[in-house]
Amino acid sequence: MSGIDHSHIDGRLLQVLLAVLDERSVTRAAARLEVTQSAVSHQLERLRAITGDALFVKSGRGIVPTARAEALAGPARRLLDGLRAFAESGNFDPAAFEGTVTIAANDLQRDLLLPLLLHHARVRAPRLALRIVPSGVPSADLLRSGECQLAITPRPPDAADVVQRRLFDDRYLVYYDAAARDAPQTLDAYLAAEHVAVHHETRGRLDIDRVIDERGLSRRFAVTVAGFSGVAPFLRGTPFVATLPGLLRASLLRGFATVAPPFATPPMPMFMLWHQRHQAEPMHQWLRGELLAVVAPALAAAELPAPGGARG
Repeated sequence: MSGIDHSHIDGRLLQVLLAVLDERSVTRAAARLEVTQSAVSHQLERLRAITGDALFVKSGRGIVPTARAEALAGPARRLLDGLRAFAESGNFDPAAFEGTVTIAANDLQRDLLLPLLLHHARVRAPRLALRIVPSGVPSADLLRSGECQLAITPRPPDAADVVQRRLFDDRYLVYYDAAARDAPQTLDAYLAAEHVAVHHETRGRLDIDRVIDERGLSRRFAVTVAGFSGVAPFLRGTPFVATLPGLLRASLLRGFATVAPPFATPPMPMFMLWHQRHQAEPMHQWLRGELLAVVAPALAAAELPAPGGARG
């Protein structure tokens, strides 16, 4: 170590370290923190002097963290959590809050809930910013590490230190282009159709696909895409069908006709997740309340009934 007074380490230095670690780029880290590149570079030089380590080195056209920088990520996040809790102890005033909250969500829940959340929350917290990252199948480590404050997913991890609250239940629908084909209302018509399937790169197959397989039903696939956003171009103007979450009709699959699957399907629950260390944090409690408040309006906008309101 350098012998420099470690009380020189402040929250801004920790934010810079984590931003560069996440973005693997000084330019993107500066944009995320809304400062200049030179400011980020200056803060990195301060950190290098304090730690006695290069922290980031060039690799091709980018940069990669050293082993020391990777090891510092966890302590840095915990220190920032402590500073945030210190600053927000007691009452939380949304009007005085200025900062970025990171939420992990995939395309369905992102489009359904988060624009409404930002609009709703900014009425009281006008300087709040959201950073949205893909959740994939969220692991407990995603929340433990502090990479995000909230995650929204149908697949919560089995971890005692991750708190979950059920937001709503979605249902599966069969999507098709009514200008190109009739509704596949019978099981024979459904199985005779060619299907568009979604196999996420990180999450694999959808739960509904496993349910269909378990029923011994065999489908013919015309195309498999890596995300919900790839479905619409293959449905439009074709006789293909796709069995997907019903809430997609409010966003990515708006305008397509739908019909209930010709067999029983399980509901698709959606959960809000957070780490237990945020349980009593005033700002986090407020944020969770804001998200809960927009669930019913979001479902109403999607023309789907709210299942008795958000419930735990």
